[in-house]
Amino acid sequence: MEEFFKSHIRTIVDFPKKGIVFRDITTLIKHPEALKKAGDALYEFSKDMGVQKVAGIDSRGFIFGGYLAQRLGTGLVLVRKPGKLPAETFSQTYQLEYGEDTLQIHKDAIEPGERILLHDDLLATGGTARAACELIEKAGGVVVQVTFLIELSFLRGREKFNSYDMKSLVVYDSE
Repeated sequence: MEEFFKSHIRTIVDFPKKGIVFRDITTLIKHPEALKKAGDALYEFSKDMGVQKVAGIDSRGFIFGGYLAQRLGTGLVLVRKPGKLPAETFSQTYQLEYGEDTLQIHKDAIEPGERILLHDDLLATGGTARAACELIEKAGGVVVQVTFLIELSFLRGREKFNSYDMKSLVVYDSE
């Protein structure tokens, strides 16, 4: 099945800058069969985890995050970049290769003790998703699983999730 998904993911060299090999999921999500199969496969990872809410990371994490929330019968929490959420927020700043960035969620998005599934489209170094886990925990949630459509294993982002149940649908071992 992994090869089926890989056959629907476009590879673009030198995007968004020289030296980067970009894995583009727009070719997967435009294909009805691939979109459904990917959503269903991600659901299989999470269906028995007792998830109470799904958190999706801005912006491609919203695609399957919303699907998973619907399939699991939960609400959806948006993890966004600063200035995108209208009500009071929690913030979490994290380090990038050059500089830092911040994520936010609404303060009322998660009830204390709620079991949260975090989803994003791609795991590279893990900084963004790890910051999202910390943000969810700051809000009182319990991260019970972290899922990704794509994992770039050669960047070793998985190491940031040793204390979490983490699953990836597609793994690339090299650029």
